[in-house]
Amino acid sequence: MGSTSISVLFLLSIMFLLAVDVKAQQNQSFVIPLGSLLSPISNRTSWFSPSGLFAFGFYPQGKGYAVGIWLVNQPENIIVWTANRNNPPVSLTAILNLTSDGPLLRTEEGEENLMTRLSGPAVSAFMYDNGNFVLNYNSTHNVWQSFTYPTDTILGGQTLFNGKYLVSSVSRSDHSSGRFVLWMQTNGNLVSYRLNNTADSENAYWSSGIIISSASTSGSGIAHRCGTNAYSRCSSVPCRAYSRSGECLVTRGRGLTAGYSTKLSLNYSGLLSLTDGSSSIAILGNNSYSAKNETGITIIYRAILDSDGILKLYSHHFLGNSTKVSLEGSNLRDQCQVKGFCGFNSYCIGPGFKAECRCYPGFHFLYTGNKSLGCYNNFIEDGCSSSTRGPMIPYDIEASPNLFWADYPYSMVRTKQENCKKSCLEDCNCGAALYMNDTCNKYKLPLRYGRRIQNLSTIAFFKVIQGKNPNHHPPIILMDSKKKIILILSLTLGSISFLCSAIAISCFFIYRHQVRRYRKLSSENVNVEFAENLSLRSFSYNELEKATDGFKEVLGKGSFGLVYKGYVSEANKTIAVKRLEKVVEEGEREFRAEMTAIGRTHHKNLVQLLGFCIEGSRKLLVYEYMSNGSLADFLFKAKKRPLWKERVRIALEVARGVFYLHQECEVHIIHCNLKPQNILMDDTWTAKISDFGLARLSVPSQTRNFTMGIEGTSGYSAPEWQKNALISVKADIYSFGLMLLEIVCCRSNIEVNVLTADEILLSNWVYNCLAAGELDKLVDVEDENVDMKTLERMVKVGLWCIQENPALRPPMKNVILMLEGTMDISVPPSPVISHS
Repeated sequence: MGSTSISVLFLLSIMFLLAVDVKAQQNQSFVIPLGSLLSPISNRTSWFSPSGLFAFGFYPQGKGYAVGIWLVNQPENIIVWTANRNNPPVSLTAILNLTSDGPLLRTEEGEENLMTRLSGPAVSAFMYDNGNFVLNYNSTHNVWQSFTYPTDTILGGQTLFNGKYLVSSVSRSDHSSGRFVLWMQTNGNLVSYRLNNTADSENAYWSSGIIISSASTSGSGIAHRCGTNAYSRCSSVPCRAYSRSGECLVTRGRGLTAGYSTKLSLNYSGLLSLTDGSSSIAILGNNSYSAKNETGITIIYRAILDSDGILKLYSHHFLGNSTKVSLEGSNLRDQCQVKGFCGFNSYCIGPGFKAECRCYPGFHFLYTGNKSLGCYNNFIEDGCSSSTRGPMIPYDIEASPNLFWADYPYSMVRTKQENCKKSCLEDCNCGAALYMNDTCNKYKLPLRYGRRIQNLSTIAFFKVIQGKNPNHHPPIILMDSKKKIILILSLTLGSISFLCSAIAISCFFIYRHQVRRYRKLSSENVNVEFAENLSLRSFSYNELEKATDGFKEVLGKGSFGLVYKGYVSEANKTIAVKRLEKVVEEGEREFRAEMTAIGRTHHKNLVQLLGFCIEGSRKLLVYEYMSNGSLADFLFKAKKRPLWKERVRIALEVARGVFYLHQECEVHIIHCNLKPQNILMDDTWTAKISDFGLARLSVPSQTRNFTMGIEGTSGYSAPEWQKNALISVKADIYSFGLMLLEIVCCRSNIEVNVLTADEILLSNWVYNCLAAGELDKLVDVEDENVDMKTLERMVKVGLWCIQENPALRPPMKNVILMLEGTMDISVPPSPVISHS
């Protein structure tokens, strides 16, 4: 009997080991070795997980392809992660190669881009059944995983750690960064707010309401529940939480524990919760879900910050070839609860997930194709600044009930409803008024976060042009006629014929002049001011003085002032503060030019302007902080020459940034101060153009004379500067050409400590090497692994860009095409350099 039992146990053990070995071999077949390739047009476009439910590879986006991870679904795939999501789609000829440095994307133009930065060399990759794509160092250690870098989605088994965030996509079909952020704050609170805004109570539209008290050291801690709209002045509560009735909301001895790292986790059972290692608080879902039931249905859960700014939890039920998708819950039930769902000067209306944006009376949509971008008004607000009598625009007041917006009024007075209407009409600062609770609240434009709420006892008053139909002709601007009547009476007594002719001629010219002026101000001034305020924050001087620790650490010197390093604690962001030292007329023009130009630009190769400060003579600009210094440091101060492929990449990034300034942004910009010191490197070593201190706006297809008040940067300025000629975009082309040659050779364009006199001027030396067929003298071909065809392209492009005749310099679009290898380049003539 005993021997029989032993035999049975032995057979069972053998069967178990065989099953384990078969399963291991099956999983081993899904290991992705180094050198594996993917392409949109090859037989293999993606790598699948063992279950076949997840895939990593190319998927269609727009007119090209992006790289990401998707949940294989019917009738459409669900994208859960995207690599380099803000890069433009690639073409059909792109190739993804798995290297030891990570997935390397190669385009037809020869551009190479590493999609990840690893903590060590990779030996293989694997697409797991939970949707996690992992690069492995060995069987027990990985050097990168997609779960650590989420885009807009977290899956079952995935965690959003402190300081990490989700950014919504533009739409269901465009997975580049959208308008909303879900941030897992280091204080334990989970907050949603509009992108490019600070995550404070004014801009946040949802929060988990959990903030960990750091005062406790015993481990028990105090968890403060702040609630969705919980921001107050309750001094006894660190999170300053309060209810709508004003009561402070504090829960002692409950919730999460101080001293632990709080994180947002979605488990395999569909429970989305905040956890601190010892306890958890549910955000969405419940504990009744199971990942697989007795009928064999596989369930996968995903939480996504949707394009409308709402966090939604979905379940995907798989049984054979059939799939069922269900919405399990969301943190908000109404799209109108999302601050910023509708843009400036518009309001949100509609139930649930089918809300729409509408303009206030007297306003029009900026873009009818996307009504969430906001509206603009059809009149200007210059009456308060005018000290002389002149044209007057007659206004009416239009009332609209049940409206509300979240801006702060500049005036609050208890009065009657009719008095409120009259007060706004007579106040040149008033663009709209909100009458509620017997109080008249007057506001300047633009208005933010508008909603129409049924049963809300409010009346909104909007100033509109009298008798104006917004869909027809421009308004008739009336003249103050008191003096004219006196003139008419006196002239009538003398000569009726002279009076008629004089009035007819004068009215005709005055009318035409005023209509032109009004159209110009309405289309340019109003829309520009609206766009400037769209994403910029206004700082006080005290805020910036505190953020920079009294302007202690100097990062460098820019146009018209020094640049200081700072830190905004509430936004957990390091900043660079440019303090304008000149407050004379030129300094004022400089400030307004930067505000107008930079505030309206948005490109991955431009340094982003975050905000500004104007307090009397104190004028400051706040930029994103660039942690890796300038291109000059990268090229000239490194102990070892930077990698060749990195230099090629940086040259293209700078070219694309300049092309955006010249042709792609709404208001075309000439930089006028391009040099390596003004090309900054962010924490991923992406090149970004900075310092628009000498920028001047130019009209498309025209040039302006910028010789007054501007001096080109010595050594990088085009010959036009010394000749007092018209300055156009070709001046930037010249500066870029010199920088391109410096990027190739890793040396300054003027160098004294050289072997021969011919090498002092970089442009002459490069041309001589090209003419002699000795380009290898410019670089270390073997150590730098230089591609000689790319080297020749870059040299020819640089020499064409620095031609003395501006007409010979190629436009930046052609420069990019030539650098990418898609346009032939003829041999350039010898450049005649005119240095001061």
